Amino acid sequence: MKKIFDKLVSLIAIVILAWFWVIINPQPALAQVNTINYSNINLENRDFANADLTGGTFVAAEMRGTNFQGANLTNAILTKGVLLKANLAGANLTGALVDRATLDGANLKNANFTQATLTRSRFYDADITGADFTDALIDRYQVSLLCEKAEGINPVTGVATRESLGCK
Repeated sequence: MKKIFDKLVSLIAIVILAWFWVIINPQPALAQVNTINYSNINLENRDFANADLTGGTFVAAEMRGTNFQGANLTNAILTKGVLLKANLAGANLTGALVDRATLDGANLKNANFTQATLTRSRFYDADITGADFTDALIDRYQVSLLCEKAEGINPVTGVATRESLGCK
């Protein structure tokens, strides 16, 4: 009984010390310094060409005709974004969250969507020539539509668009 009591006291002491450490040194573990937040903002026809927007947040932003050509959108969040006729040519969207986005008529030529999440997004009339979708999560229906017009090889990754989509 004494051994169990000693172990319980030791465990409580460790928990209390850990709690004090968290209180004394409150630094968020996953916080990003200088994170860009354009959520719920009208960015229609704005120019972000070649901008470093790494980890930026564009949730439910209106981005019709916005120019992201050559921009770094690695790990960016574009959930519910309206990107009608937006220019994402050559943009890096590696690991980006682009779910429930509308990319109808968008220029996605040579864009890199490696490991991006593109679920419930639309790509009607989008130019995907040379885009890389390697390991991206895309709805099967959208993949079948994208495969109908998939062509080209991404100049940065060297991966064919058809191959990255798993087209047959």
